[in-house]
Amino acid sequence: MGSKGILKNGGKPPTAPTSAAPTVVFGRRTESGRFISYSRDDLDSEISSVDFQDYHVHIPMTPDNQPMEEQAAADDHHYVSSSLFTGGFNSVTRAHVMDKQPSSAARRAAAAASSTCMVQGCDSKIMRNGRGADILPCECDFKICVDCFTDAVKAGGGACPGCKELYKHAEWEEVVAASNHDALNRALSLSHPHGPKMESRLSMVKQSAASGEFDHNSWLFETKGTYGYGNAIWPDDSTDDDGVPGHPKELMSKPWRPLTRKLRIQAAVISPYRLLVLIRLVALAFFLMWRIKHQNEDAIWLWGMSIVCELWFAFSWVLDQLPKLCPVNRATDLSVLQEKFETPTPSNPTGKSDLPGIDVFVSTADPEKEPVLVTANTILSILAVDYPVEKLACYVSDDGGALLTFEAMAEAASFANLWVPFCRKHDIEPRNPDSYFNLKRDPFKNKVKADFVKDRRRIKREYDEFKVRVNGLPDAIRRRSDAYHAREEIQAMNLQREKMKAGGDEQQLEPVKIPKATWMADGTHWPGTWIHPSPEHARGDHAGIIQVMLKPPSSDAAMDHQEKRAPLDFTGVDSRLPMLVYMSREKRPGYDHNKKAGAMNALVRASAIMSNGPFILNLDCDHYVYNSKAFREGMCFMMDRGGDRLCYVQFPQRFEGIDPSDRYANHNTVFFDVNMRALDGLQGPVYVGTGCLFRRIALYGFDPPRSKEHSPGLCSCCLPRRRRARMANAAGEEEDETMALRMGGDLQDGDGRMNLATFPKKFGNSSFLIDSIPVAEFQGRPLADHPSVKNGRPPGALTIAREMLDASIVAEAISVVSCWYEEKTEWGTRVGWIYGSVTEDVVTGYRMHNRGWKSVYCVTQRDAFRGTAPINLTDRLHQVLRWATGSVEIFFSRNNALFATSRMKLLQRIAYLNVGIYPFTSIFLIVYCFLPALSLFSGQFIVQTLNVTFLTYLLIITVTLCLLAMLEIKWSGIALEEWWRNEQFWLIGGTSAHLAAVMQGLLKVIAGIEISFTLTSKQLGDDVDDEFAELYVVKWTSLMIPPLTIIMINLVAIAVGFSRTIYSTIPQWSKLLGGVFFSFWVLAHLYPFAKGLMGRRGRTPTIVYVWSGLVAITISLLWVAINPPSAAANSQLGGASFSFP
Repeated sequence: MGSKGILKNGGKPPTAPTSAAPTVVFGRRTESGRFISYSRDDLDSEISSVDFQDYHVHIPMTPDNQPMEEQAAADDHHYVSSSLFTGGFNSVTRAHVMDKQPSSAARRAAAAASSTCMVQGCDSKIMRNGRGADILPCECDFKICVDCFTDAVKAGGGACPGCKELYKHAEWEEVVAASNHDALNRALSLSHPHGPKMESRLSMVKQSAASGEFDHNSWLFETKGTYGYGNAIWPDDSTDDDGVPGHPKELMSKPWRPLTRKLRIQAAVISPYRLLVLIRLVALAFFLMWRIKHQNEDAIWLWGMSIVCELWFAFSWVLDQLPKLCPVNRATDLSVLQEKFETPTPSNPTGKSDLPGIDVFVSTADPEKEPVLVTANTILSILAVDYPVEKLACYVSDDGGALLTFEAMAEAASFANLWVPFCRKHDIEPRNPDSYFNLKRDPFKNKVKADFVKDRRRIKREYDEFKVRVNGLPDAIRRRSDAYHAREEIQAMNLQREKMKAGGDEQQLEPVKIPKATWMADGTHWPGTWIHPSPEHARGDHAGIIQVMLKPPSSDAAMDHQEKRAPLDFTGVDSRLPMLVYMSREKRPGYDHNKKAGAMNALVRASAIMSNGPFILNLDCDHYVYNSKAFREGMCFMMDRGGDRLCYVQFPQRFEGIDPSDRYANHNTVFFDVNMRALDGLQGPVYVGTGCLFRRIALYGFDPPRSKEHSPGLCSCCLPRRRRARMANAAGEEEDETMALRMGGDLQDGDGRMNLATFPKKFGNSSFLIDSIPVAEFQGRPLADHPSVKNGRPPGALTIAREMLDASIVAEAISVVSCWYEEKTEWGTRVGWIYGSVTEDVVTGYRMHNRGWKSVYCVTQRDAFRGTAPINLTDRLHQVLRWATGSVEIFFSRNNALFATSRMKLLQRIAYLNVGIYPFTSIFLIVYCFLPALSLFSGQFIVQTLNVTFLTYLLIITVTLCLLAMLEIKWSGIALEEWWRNEQFWLIGGTSAHLAAVMQGLLKVIAGIEISFTLTSKQLGDDVDDEFAELYVVKWTSLMIPPLTIIMINLVAIAVGFSRTIYSTIPQWSKLLGGVFFSFWVLAHLYPFAKGLMGRRGRTPTIVYVWSGLVAITISLLWVAINPPSAAANSQLGGASFSFP
């Protein structure tokens, strides 16, 4: 049996104060699917205000709904992890329970074990107030009995044994009265419905200054208070034994070790590289001046087109080359990370992990285009990473709301119970089961445990069964839905027949039309998208869904796993699993859901309420964790000195399944290993959409700490700037450090501090979300283990166990993923992922850099993540088209780097400017690719004659370009072939996708017309067993027309040029060689494109030849019509002549 809790009006924002309050109705679902009343009457809410700003999901205080006691916590935890929560705008929030609750005996045992005094040597029961809650005299929630409290007041000076702070009340009667009063206030208060449970779950601080309660965060970071030698702010009025003010002797004497190192490029490589850049820049300047002065009077039109293109190419090269002047490499030290955060210390005696939490986001939208088996393998690789289990949470965003994805994630969660302990026991790499079992190397290498072979064989068998189940889900769901639908139709027919008999009507039965629903395995309707869409169950019209598939793990490792029915022996292996949450945001007609960016922002809000990890890692569903220690390597940068100013750590994208020759530059190594390393030496690499570890506070739109200390400059290594001396006093510097939540604009007070009253207008009306913001900022700070670490947190601060989830928290998460929540807020404009661009990733990173944040590029020795990329020519062109379209949108928007603030460095601004400008190079590139053909057709060249000056300039420019490429290969580690493939595809993409993106962007900006390029024909590969069969598939698209025309025109032009030169009386070999050389240069770059059109055996669709022939003939006839051959030319060809009719 299951049960449901229904919150009426739980998903609709009230528009005006009303007298009717939300109510909660509890029901129980019987085996037949019917619902019966759980209680005799509906439970009335005591919420007295429905102000929009403070609106939240609130379970009222009634005799049937008392504050959660310790013995009920486990029940609610089980209830949450076994429930499917749905809801949204103008709909009911439901919790569909699909499992049984624990027994009453288990509840009593849990209660008996959890309500004892925490003083060492005392196991007495603690007292409870009138509402059944534990009486906790101190804000630190240290449990203490009456006798121990009396002893602490009398003998201990009135200090709490837990936090060593003085009690507010010295008499037990006052403590009891205060506890009853606080419980009553929490029951009736609308501003803090979650009470101390929510506060302790989210953080160690209590943000309730308005109510006059103790503000732990303000006391610790805005005064001179201290917890001892782990504090971030040291009292200046104290001295140690050596006379050093403000710093404990333990830290002053302890050697401090950094977590990361910056490895600069060798001077023998980078110095010649910069010198060559200067030489080529000067050579380009002199060459262009010479070209402008020496015009070709015989073909002034040819000279004019060429000089305009060359000027743009020089400008484009400068934009691309200047940000490459300061490349750097970085390295991390994982041993230091473990020593600082996971080694027993005086501030962390137990040695529990003090690392901050990470929320991992995996986004998918269509199970047909993104196979669920690939997504499931990605989830399994995340659940098995080498990171503290209790600090990790994985969220899967299914933007299509498909039952197929939901059940595939459920299968993955079940299989994870075997796969994750197996990976931990035998140190498996990679931890994606599909990739691991398909490795071509010896799987038994470096495996020393005797039972590895047996365990691997069993896991392989289990994984094969898992794949069969996942691949069979579409048919299983379809058959199940058809069976339930047939049963519903039979029941409806029987009911109609009974009504007709009762009424004495003997007419023929009419067929009953029942919507064909999609059914879950427990016999209920799927609340998301149905296979046969219907109102409120379509891709753009369905309720919000949240399912906690794997509950939050306990803080203690489960090392003793010796169940008799366990298929493998995991003794001594931690068998806990990270929290796994399935989420599908609400979608309704008439709302702009903003595609992937909107889905990511919904994940940010839901995760802030449920786990509130201070760091967020986003991955595409086809990018899995290839290095299980990648999370730790990224955290080294965030937790190092100065890491609080990092907005994100970007990992390079690596791909699998690419053809060995990488015909279409799918690996994109020049961008990821050259450009991104170079940007790392400036303000940081751009955000590329996946494999990025974010600081949550940076996504919220806040400025970095100590933002006033930052002044713009060129770069951080090769062109250092002088730091301006600051004459601020110590108090002023300390005050600046404590202002961690800053934001530019009008949302701050006169002293620069954030005005919390304006948060609802910015982040929405969820008090849970707003309360989590300062918590995420505090937990994301670096460790204050040395006086030089600014804006740090005390060691051991994050070792406190996370509180269990309850139904009200998940119900609140449902409300923040509803379609109306972002209305009249700054989500998508200043907060979260930014809307309005196809490439929302670049814009989001740009906004962070524009506020003064920095980013870091983390290249690990073993690839951090791996994914898939399209190896088909047409798919690759459409991918590049989407990127280029986003760049054009950026150029015509306020995100253009020309409008960047002074907080962005000059060279970083140039790099972002190049991001928006590079597609426009296609206009000049396609003209320049036709110039050789026009030169051969006309018998002229871009210069009057091929003299020594022109050839010398050309030689210098070409040689310096080749030397620069060799040095880039040297300091980046890429191969020469990869560089050449990148050059080839630069021309292929520039003459096809980039040009289409510019046309699309101009039409959108000028006329508001949006153009989409779609596939029109398709040829399948011959060998389905070939791993790279997709490489040979030819799919016709209009993007192929420009490069195909360039190939045909240049081939015809070479033939015409040779014919004219051979049969002419005075052959002009210099002009022929110039034109032929540049034509071959164009054809060499387009060779991969031509090879892709040939397919496997040269079978090309007929339409390719038809289009190319028509365009080539049209251009040739147009040229002859414009410039017909003269009589002298005809006589040179033997006297033959022709004319158009």
